[in-house]
Amino acid sequence: MEIESGVHHNQIKKDSWKTILTLAYQSLGVVYGDLSTSPLYVFKNTFAEDIEHSETNEEIFGVLSFIFWTLTLIPLLKYVFIVLRADDNGEGGTFALYSLLCRHAKVNSLPSFQSADEDLSSYKKDIRSPAPSTFGARLKSSLERYRVLQRFLLVLALLGACMVIGDGILTPAISVFSAVSGVELATAKEHHKYIEVPVACMVLIGLFALQHYGTHRVGFLFAPVVITWLFCISAIGIYNIFHWNPHVYQALSPYYMYKFLKKTQRGGWMSLGGILLCITGSEAMFADLGHFSQLSIQIAFTSIVYPSLILAYMGQAAYLSQHHVIEDDYRIGFYVSVPEKLRWPVLVIAIMAAVVGSQAIITGTFSIINQCSALGCFPSVKIVHTSSKIHGQIYIPEINWILMLLCLAVTIGFRDTKRLGNASGLAVITVMLVTTCLMSLVIVLCWHKNVLLAISFVLFFGSVEALYFSASLIKFLEGAWVPVALSLFFMAVMSVWHYGTLKKYEFDVQNKVPVDWLLGAGPTLGLVRVRGIGLIHTELVSGIPAIFSHFVANLPAFHQVLVFLCVKSVPIPHVRNEERFLVGRIGPRAHRIYRCVVRYGYRDNHKDDFEFEDELVCSIVEYIRTGGGEEETGSRNGAAGGGDDDDDHKEDMVVVGSTTSASGVRLCEEGDDAAGTSSVIIKTRKKVRFVIPESPRMDRSTREELREVMEARECGMAYILGHSYVRAKGGSSFIKKVVVNFGYDFLRRNCRDPTYALGSPHASTLEVGMVYHV
Repeated sequence: MEIESGVHHNQIKKDSWKTILTLAYQSLGVVYGDLSTSPLYVFKNTFAEDIEHSETNEEIFGVLSFIFWTLTLIPLLKYVFIVLRADDNGEGGTFALYSLLCRHAKVNSLPSFQSADEDLSSYKKDIRSPAPSTFGARLKSSLERYRVLQRFLLVLALLGACMVIGDGILTPAISVFSAVSGVELATAKEHHKYIEVPVACMVLIGLFALQHYGTHRVGFLFAPVVITWLFCISAIGIYNIFHWNPHVYQALSPYYMYKFLKKTQRGGWMSLGGILLCITGSEAMFADLGHFSQLSIQIAFTSIVYPSLILAYMGQAAYLSQHHVIEDDYRIGFYVSVPEKLRWPVLVIAIMAAVVGSQAIITGTFSIINQCSALGCFPSVKIVHTSSKIHGQIYIPEINWILMLLCLAVTIGFRDTKRLGNASGLAVITVMLVTTCLMSLVIVLCWHKNVLLAISFVLFFGSVEALYFSASLIKFLEGAWVPVALSLFFMAVMSVWHYGTLKKYEFDVQNKVPVDWLLGAGPTLGLVRVRGIGLIHTELVSGIPAIFSHFVANLPAFHQVLVFLCVKSVPIPHVRNEERFLVGRIGPRAHRIYRCVVRYGYRDNHKDDFEFEDELVCSIVEYIRTGGGEEETGSRNGAAGGGDDDDDHKEDMVVVGSTTSASGVRLCEEGDDAAGTSSVIIKTRKKVRFVIPESPRMDRSTREELREVMEARECGMAYILGHSYVRAKGGSSFIKKVVVNFGYDFLRRNCRDPTYALGSPHASTLEVGMVYHV
């Protein structure tokens, strides 16, 4: 499957039951690794300090009852049967919900948004306005009217994203450390503490060091490892149930939760922070929806994962119900319930399963950062696509090493699963609370259901999650401060970057050059026009950027063909190939000036520079050949946030596909057979030529324009990039000066340039520096 075909992903996957079952099998390794390893540490964290395991077994049965109903209500009922339905064109996760709400409520945080973007097929899909008299209509109107509500919605989505990043640091630490902790039963207490931490650190270093190879090279092993692990824990659970306590099933009754809380009271409430860990990884079912399908994920969880986990927890409870003499606190855990002859093989499988679960959350962290960056809420980072066939497999070098260092820091700093569990639990439950809040809005705005249903959803699931949240927050000083600190740090970075980006765009809009300035200069623009194509990168979707006038004021020469290029993201996961390019003309035909807006979804992979450059030129040539600009065929282009074109000179933008048809313009290498019927798109820098088909509608001026563009292309391209220095203008507040002059400037200088600039050949690139006083 091609990288860019993600927009059709779910439809393709629903073709047959064989496909669905294959995807269900694959999802076991990608989606459920983290959730499947939770039995390693749940009982150990629950009985770490707050409650004791007594002869009456009320505590152990109460904990088992809480685990059973938590797994049933949150992963099974909430995620499998409700949240998975709220996909954004097949994609899931916090930003998918936010994007869905933005489109239905016509709320958008992207300054370069155009009315033409609403014509995208994925944008309009399943969108219909609520009835005027309903609560949904009033809520939609309020979101559109009040910017404070729009900002609150964005902050809520960013909070969820920050907690996912925090989870990407804490989950590998607790999963690997808990798996390695099995050596404690085979060594003396004074020795095992010197083995666990070094071994866990070595496993973590190896895990992060191998990220740049991509998961597709070893991904075929993920599902067998998780299936083997689930088989082990379920088989051991069945053995323990029949061997130690066949009546343990009675503890599944909610009555045991009441007895547990009545006896333990405050200690029982605080122990909920450990019970909460049984649902770590549940969010992955929704976040990884884009790689699979709803039905495949539902089948895998309900038929394999859910029963295996229930049997595993029941088996542990059955064993502990008959073993009350506990020599050390670490004797309440997973490995103590494993038959002694099986402990070493199970230890090896557990470490492999922990690595698989950690790999999934690390990949998910890369994905959420990529989405934040695409939506202008995170500094530009280097995105490496580790697979040319599997959609969404990415690697971010800088983030990978930062995650590794932070993961090692919390592992070495805490050195026990108790505090790691407190930290991980708070991150997990916060993401779930954010999902619950966003889902309540989706129920009203997107599904157009009664507001009472949304309130019931929030009250039911929100109250359960709030109970666990309060139990986790009370452990703030015992490890729960870590995800809070990490979230505050990443939230500050995102907020500063988003604020600086918006202010910079506002400066561009306010200082853009009027089109009249170009039109009054004549066809030569008052400059010396040299051969070739000048590609001017800009964030503006209308008007002439200030860097252009700044450049020609200092160097009065420019290329015979000018293209103002804007590469931007739109609030949908994928843009179809045939809708990617929006092409228009600036001024009369004789000026040879064009505008091209290239639109990517927040989950799309950007093309490499060779392929992108060729498709860009082909889209312009196809626009000319089909009579672009001669008739009112394009949609009127207006940028949101004050980015409208000058009133006297509206630009007509026409959608041109990124892949030309067989009857359209073809780009061929020198020496290729021009008589072929298929399009040829080269990927190497060789001398090329256009094959222009005969057309009775093509007049002489069109042929002349096409010939001139062809000659300019063969002469080469020059890339003109703006290099901005952003400073707070005089009279700004102290906080604004700190944010802009220090925060945003530090991030801009130490992060990469936009991805489309990175592919520009250095020999053909020219940067124009400007100071932005915002």
